Amino acid sequence: MHQMKAEGRRTRALLSILCLGLAACSAPGDRAGDGAATRDSSRTGGSFRVALLTPGPISDRSWNGGAYEGLMEIRDSLGAQVSHVQTKTPAEFEENFRQYGAQGYDLVIGHGFEFQDAAVRVAPDYPRTIYVTTSGNTVRANVAGIQFAFEEASYLAGVLAAGMTKTSTVGAIGGTELPPVKRSFAAYAAGARSAVPGIDVRVSYIGNWDDVSAGKEQALAQIGRGTDVIFQNADAAGLGVFQAARQSGSAYVIGANADQNNVAPDVTLGSVVIDLPHALLLVAREVKAGRFTPRVVSLGVHENVVRLVLNPTLASRIPDKTRAAIDSIQRRLLDGSLRLVDSTGAFAAP
Repeated sequence: MHQMKAEGRRTRALLSILCLGLAACSAPGDRAGDGAATRDSSRTGGSFRVALLTPGPISDRSWNGGAYEGLMEIRDSLGAQVSHVQTKTPAEFEENFRQYGAQGYDLVIGHGFEFQDAAVRVAPDYPRTIYVTTSGNTVRANVAGIQFAFEEASYLAGVLAAGMTKTSTVGAIGGTELPPVKRSFAAYAAGARSAVPGIDVRVSYIGNWDDVSAGKEQALAQIGRGTDVIFQNADAAGLGVFQAARQSGSAYVIGANADQNNVAPDVTLGSVVIDLPHALLLVAREVKAGRFTPRVVSLGVHENVVRLVLNPTLASRIPDKTRAAIDSIQRRLLDGSLRLVDSTGAFAAP
């Protein structure tokens, strides 16, 4: 009888393990918030496996969409088996980190500053998986971060905004007050004030990254108070800022993260671009080759990963003086004579 009970317990345990394994294999792709576009895009037979967690939809044409393009670049360039899932809460961050670790993924990317705590909790249980967080600065035995010197191009965006304003009032609108966003807005304000001392820089936050209507309302409120150039960094919610600028007929927008110049080319001065495909591919290539050392990977203007891309449609409206100032600052950033980010990754005003 005892032997029969023991056999029964072993059978039930085996079934439980099999069920958990099936759930782990299917859950990430099946729960992805963007539907078919985010399901497993793997190549059959690939031994190198890479997963991406994004905090928002890849249809945002910005932060999340750029990361997904990076995942596709990893698939196509390295022959990797890849998977993506959209996550919303810290509990989902950790759950999906664990599932990908249990499935033996080589590299798991949490796309955003907010993924760091979950990576630290999960990583020790899956020492063969490298966990990387973008905009992160946490390093452990198998945890690394990628820091983008977004402040460098944001400073240039401030110079651009100051050169285009007619009201001496420019603005910035973010999703939530994450540290990287706050640093980029501080750089933007510093750049604007370097060009026009005393310029009014208004900063506000929507409170989320997904509500397009809220983004539009926030932008219309700023425009109603005289703001005529807005730097937006709000992912999908930021699309509402472009709508507001078009509706007003009196304001310009500067995009963020991806090249958003074609979102609303009639009102977009330029975009502060992070070449996420290039950045993620650099890291993935090291991991696949077995030579990746967990660290903070710093990428900026000098590495051609972060840059200000002017919109050619409106380029003729930008004063020559402003273009010359932007070109001069870019040259100094490239040759190292100007540094806007210190060794800790913090913005350092010149």
